[in-house]
Amino acid sequence: MALSGAKGAAFLDRDGTIVRQVELMHGVSQLRLLPGAAAAIRHFNEKDLLVVVVTNQPVVARGVASEQEIELVHEELNRRLQARGAHIDAFYFCPHHPKATLDQYRTTCTCRKPEPGMILRAAQERGVDLSRSVMIGDTTQDIVAGNRAGVRTILVRTGHGGRDPWQYPCSPDWTARNLLEAANLWMEANSL
Repeated sequence: MALSGAKGAAFLDRDGTIVRQVELMHGVSQLRLLPGAAAAIRHFNEKDLLVVVVTNQPVVARGVASEQEIELVHEELNRRLQARGAHIDAFYFCPHHPKATLDQYRTTCTCRKPEPGMILRAAQERGVDLSRSVMIGDTTQDIVAGNRAGVRTILVRTGHGGRDPWQYPCSPDWTARNLLEAANLWMEANSL
């Protein structure tokens, strides 16, 4: 049930959707915005949609990066976006993996996509109307997470472009070349 006055949100995957896909990204030096990503996020900001990143970060579970290092990457990402007139309202990341190297992260959780936990938690904490929201990502697990959370979904052809190695059966509501085209599709579909 939607809260009265609740906003819609654009839930975005990070790697391969907003920034270049880098295997085991763990540092600021690896961060590269994809063309059009800042403009897409700025469009969402201008339409008063919350912009929430939901990203699996198995680099934490593998001991490649700490949770604090992931937070530093997110701070830098927001700095770069702000320099282009855009911003992300919140970051949620899952540090868990069922085969984690580090014991404290070895679990099967409800936050690791394709599970919808990060989306549902963000919706609860930030008063998001899921019926007015979208999940945009480059993998089938992004689409499944969005479907399970009850939001519309857009698969972008950047990053893995739906050819991810884990391949879940799914059908996105739309497919777009990149995040900017996805933003435009969402705005048009919702007369924003």
